Amino acid sequence: MEHPENSTEYAGLQVNAGVAQPAIVNPYLSSMRKKRHKLFTAGEYVEGILKGDVSMLSQAVTLIESVHPDHQVLAQEVIEKCLPYSGNSVRIGISGVPGAGKSTSIDAFGVHLLNNYGGKLAVLAIDPSSEKTKGSILGDKTRMEKLAVHPKSFIRPSPTAGSLGGVARKTRETIILCEAAGYNHIFVETVGVGQSETACHSMVDFFLLIQLAGTGDELQGIKRGIMEIADGIVINKADGENVEKAKLAASHFRNALHLFPMPESGVMPQVLCYSGFYELGIDEVLKMIFDHIGKVKESGYFQYKRNEQSKYWMYESINEHLKNNFYYNKTIKELIKPMEDDVLGGKITSFVAAKKLLDEYYSMLK
Repeated sequence: MEHPENSTEYAGLQVNAGVAQPAIVNPYLSSMRKKRHKLFTAGEYVEGILKGDVSMLSQAVTLIESVHPDHQVLAQEVIEKCLPYSGNSVRIGISGVPGAGKSTSIDAFGVHLLNNYGGKLAVLAIDPSSEKTKGSILGDKTRMEKLAVHPKSFIRPSPTAGSLGGVARKTRETIILCEAAGYNHIFVETVGVGQSETACHSMVDFFLLIQLAGTGDELQGIKRGIMEIADGIVINKADGENVEKAKLAASHFRNALHLFPMPESGVMPQVLCYSGFYELGIDEVLKMIFDHIGKVKESGYFQYKRNEQSKYWMYESINEHLKNNFYYNKTIKELIKPMEDDVLGGKITSFVAAKKLLDEYYSMLK
């Protein structure tokens, strides 16, 4: 390309050709992708996990979270081989309203736990996905600054991807792999107060509910469903001028607990105040958790609860597989859209359409 500025009439002014622009796409991208997607055998995954290889553990968890049928088959084989090495950890569920300071508290709890109780800690955080874009930030790790760099910790955020039950099942399977890798303490952080609590409660030994004072949330905490599944309640941000408010909120929760019958475990939940940011009262919270674990182990409830959880997840897996088998059926896929149009057109009701689809599905099973 010629530049008119380089003509003789513009003496003293010269425009260089410039530097060639690099390619927009990284030339090494294709080779990186091939390397990233390399699958190992089930034996190789298990060998790496049992050695405590964090990279292999992370790849195995990714395999569990994959919806690819081949990946699912391989993942189940890895889980089955890791199963004999699992069950040797203390599983703690941590939940609370958004903004209650769950991630900050987990960072403080985790560091104190590793320093005072030893062992290794795995944090499994369930991150809510956008209903519109289906994307997740997966940013819980950024609020766990100390744990993120601790050599004895493993943090794994997982997206809900619109299916809470599916992620809960995958989280339970991830627990098995973490235990096989030698992590004897597991923290499961849930999305927030709601359905996720029930799913989380069905896979942990102690369920900790984090609350705030002075936000009007005391009444929410007294709601029966939440209070019944909590093994312990802690009021966060009990520092500075908020100490008295936290103590008042704690007394409200204690009064509410006396209105309910004794929990099945036979151990009455305690209510404590602490500050995750300033790390005040952390040791008392951990002592409460491990005292509770000690009591339920002594009474035999610990193993009874583990057995009940195993049965629960067996039935949950059956339900999920049946649902997936129905929706991925080729004939059903072809029938759903016309049936949906009939419902929207007012030709049939939703219930009749559902019955017709199920009848067609059942007829194929005969």
